[in-house]
Amino acid sequence: MTNWWNWNPPENRAMGSFAVIGVGRFGTALCLELSKAGADVLAIDNDPGAVDRLNKLDPSITARKVDSTDEEALREAGVLDVHTVVVAMSEPIEVSITVTLIAKDSSGSRVERVIARATNDLHMKMLQRVGADRVIFPSKMQGQRLGQELVRPNLLDRLRLDDRTSIEEIRVPEEFIGKSLRDINLRKSFHVSVLAAGPDNQLTVNPPATHVVQKDELLVVMGASEDLAKLPGR
Repeated sequence: MTNWWNWNPPENRAMGSFAVIGVGRFGTALCLELSKAGADVLAIDNDPGAVDRLNKLDPSITARKVDSTDEEALREAGVLDVHTVVVAMSEPIEVSITVTLIAKDSSGSRVERVIARATNDLHMKMLQRVGADRVIFPSKMQGQRLGQELVRPNLLDRLRLDDRTSIEEIRVPEEFIGKSLRDINLRKSFHVSVLAAGPDNQLTVNPPATHVVQKDELLVVMGASEDLAKLPGR
């Protein structure tokens, strides 16, 4: 377990480093999903019990008790040095707004993106007003799903068939653009099958191996979740 005063975000910010503020059910699920994907995660909560529970669930996550309304405490904890801050608590409303403002507006902050939870439309507007780049409603997006999306930005949708197998709709990764499905050979290279390919609203089901994928096209692929997670596009 890493002490917060020794925690540093990774130099390679391609996947990004993440700070999750608030580790209730939503925040915990998000932290675990990000950690499972290999991301560096800093978890902050004012409740020592919540911090202890997360430390026991995944000791690789740096989880610390910090007053999230204290700008200097957040700075010392390393929150202002990460790529993405997720304000995972929605109440008290004034706390989520304060944290968002600190992350976006503090001097020297390296935070590039703030994603914040809202409880209603008015809360959403207030969060946007203080700089939130994206506002989510927990009833529409669970922590696990958000974690998957953050570490795999080309993932558009997922249908889980069972505990092991899923169908995913993804945006064509840059590495695949201009290549035929035969050249890419996802079955051999990644052990996943291509069910459909093509532009939005014009997908070809069971596309021929000669199909050349283009920029902004979609692929619908099926396979084991761990194999799908290895597809390029992070």
